[in-house]
Amino acid sequence: MINFPSNPIEWLKKLVSFDTTSRNSNLDLIGVIHNFLAYHKIDAHLTTDTTGEKANLFATIPAQNGNPHDGLILSGHTDVVPVDGQQWDTNPFEAIQIQDRIYGRGTCDMKGFIAVVLALVPEFCAIKLTKPLHLAFSYDEEIGCLGAPHLITDFLKTGIRPQACIVGEPTEMKLVTGHKGINVFRCRVKGFAAHSSLVTQGCNAIEYAAELISWLRKLGIEIRGQVQDKHYDVPFTSISTNLIRGGNAVNTIPSHCEFMFEFRNLPQIKIASILDKIKNYIELELLPSMRKESAEASIELETVASVPGFESDNKHDFSKLLYTLTQQQEIKKVAYATEAGLFQAAGIATIVCGPGNIEQAHKSNEFVSLNQLQKCEKFLRICLESVCLA
Repeated sequence: MINFPSNPIEWLKKLVSFDTTSRNSNLDLIGVIHNFLAYHKIDAHLTTDTTGEKANLFATIPAQNGNPHDGLILSGHTDVVPVDGQQWDTNPFEAIQIQDRIYGRGTCDMKGFIAVVLALVPEFCAIKLTKPLHLAFSYDEEIGCLGAPHLITDFLKTGIRPQACIVGEPTEMKLVTGHKGINVFRCRVKGFAAHSSLVTQGCNAIEYAAELISWLRKLGIEIRGQVQDKHYDVPFTSISTNLIRGGNAVNTIPSHCEFMFEFRNLPQIKIASILDKIKNYIELELLPSMRKESAEASIELETVASVPGFESDNKHDFSKLLYTLTQQQEIKKVAYATEAGLFQAAGIATIVCGPGNIEQAHKSNEFVSLNQLQKCEKFLRICLESVCLA
């Protein structure tokens, strides 16, 4: 008999042992899950990235009548953020239990949820489901939700239309029904180099980049007063410039400057409306001035990441069901982004709920408590009974 982990703690130790930092392959981890599901006679389909070094996994435990359609998705991402430069008290890629906590990279974000799901698979397989249960594990969520769109497109092509989805990001097992979108851009400003004593012969890329950055800040302040949602810690759409580099010598007019900025938008704010304003300012204001100084001047915008905001329909039967099951009264929304908006956009009613506290994620000595794993286990059993046995 193949020795697979048999409970959430054992599974978590197994999952954490794989260094699935986003820059690395996740195939070894996916391979273990794939073999485990095959052992339980569950078909799983993989979709890989262009390199073939990363894969999504989508699997279905069908209903008793063999129907793979409808039902519930349990979704989690397999990648983790780097540990570079962090001071850990334990090996970050070895899950260590100390009292009632399990430490290790990804224990909270979000291998703890995946561990609970996998531990429950044998139990779920033994139940005569009236609706199918789907498992969706993605790659590269941490660098812009790159894997999930392919995963969703792939199962939709097969005709599978799940009715609901739980994304198991760390929420302390509280229902989260909204989060902002995140849109990251790289801006390359090209001027013309000259000796700094001959300023009229050059086009200063840094100075024009500074003009654009200053304008972006003003745009962000303007947007703050337009639409707000009190359920967020920061109740408005925000814009910030967070990385910049340019120039090569103090006595040279810089020909290049590159910076990165982001805006985190409330779900009801259209990305195109903000982006159009930025492009218009570049085309109508900055570039004409630059090209008076150099015909070669240019400004290039590149989209690095774009993750849609998420707003659950609280009047949907699935949302009302989960609020009834958990007896949660408060509406909870978060500033960080997840894959939930992608599932919601595909017509799948989605809620974010998982073990652990987001304050522990991405930090040294990341941990999840045993109590949170136990709460997750109980929650998933109740959800399965209410959705897939109804």
